Formats: sequence, structure tokens, C-alpha cells
Amino acid sequence: MVDVVKQLAGIPLFAGLSKSQYEALARIALRRSCRKGELIFSEGDAGTGFFVVLTGRVKIFKVSADGKEQILHLFGPGESFGEVSVFTGQGFPADAVTAVQSALLFFPRQAFGALIQQNPALALNMIAQLSRRLMQFAGLIEDLSLKEVPGRLAKYLLFLSETSAAGVMTLDVSKGQLASLLGTIPETLSRILAKMNRQELIRSRGAQIRILDRRGLEEIALEGKKL
Repeated sequence: MVDVVKQLAGIPLFAGLSKSQYEALARIALRRSCRKGELIFSEGDAGTGFFVVLTGRVKIFKVSADGKEQILHLFGPGESFGEVSVFTGQGFPADAVTAVQSALLFFPRQAFGALIQQNPALALNMIAQLSRRLMQFAGLIEDLSLKEVPGRLAKYLLFLSETSAAGVMTLDVSKGQLASLLGTIPETLSRILAKMNRQELIRSRGAQIRILDRRGLEEIALEGKKL
């Protein structure tokens, strides 16, 4: 119980709650350990609750009729997913699978709903979380429909750099996953990275990338400049 309470206190979705509220959450939370590639839920499965990532990474994606995969989100430690089921009780709108070995907490819908009635702050936190997620989806739709692949990649690199020291970052997903997230294929992604290297916008070595020309990336990402 003590360990789970400490973990819950570090999760943004549950920020600012009291000790008794964390303890109430810990009593209903179910821990789940998952191997890499384990299916958590499929699109259309009953929304019986939501999840929080303790360790590892979870991929949320949809598959088209012709088998093409589009990654919608990659969630890491401290992030939650599947929350829509708490409010609607409808089926999950996409598939979820672990990208690496992961540990999750599962919160059953009915038990969590009872806690919300007692603690409205939980509902406000969740609404704020879902609002941020909606903004991310709007950005994803805009990028996929209006931006070319170099613009999408430049925007992603700029986003990563915001939490990286001295403009150096390490990609925490495979190039195949990153390509899917950006709505392209690995071969195209590799060509664009190589071209950015040649134009000295970035310097990449394996998973490590250093931004050399931030303004140049901004022109591609935000102003539609051709690479």
C-alpha cells in the first residue's frame, strides 16, 4: 500500500490529492506486469477501466483495412490511457500493446466512478488530462493532413528538444515506431534524417540526435519550408 501511494503521488493525473485520497486509489488499483508486445486491449473491447503506466511504454494505435498501422500515442511512466471508458462506458476506440516490458496499474471503472463521486478533484484532473489529449489529437490530424513528412519530423524533434539538455536527445522509440507515429515508412524517415544531416540541421548517430540549426527546423516545421 505504501509503495503504491508513493507511485500515485507522482502521477500527473492524481496531482494535488490528499493522503487519504491516494490511499483510496491504492485500494482499488490492480497492478499488472506485461511482457513486450503484450496486448492490453483491442479496439471495441468493453471499457471496463483505465490504466496508468508505472514503467515501460505502451503504444496506442489503429490498423486500416489494408493493414497499415497508425500510432496515435506512445505513453510512458506516469501517463494514463483508456480514460474515456470511465465517462462513457463504451468500448476502447483503438488498440493498446506494450512496446517494451511494462508495469501498469488498472483502475476499474465502477470503483473509480464511486471515488469520483466522493472526490470531485479526481474528475477535474481527468477532464484536464482528456482536454490535453484532445489538443494532441487535433495537432496530429493537422500534421498528417497538412504537413509533409519533413515538417512532421522537424516538429517532433523540436518537441523532444524541449526536455533535452543542450539540444541533444535520445530517441526512446524505434525508427519503425517513429515512422508510424509520423505517418510514413522507415525508409522515408531514414532518407529525411540523412538529408537533415547533410544540410547540418541535425547531427544523428544511432538513436542520439543533436540539433545544430534550431531556426532551420522551425522554418520546416512551422513555416512549411521545403527540406
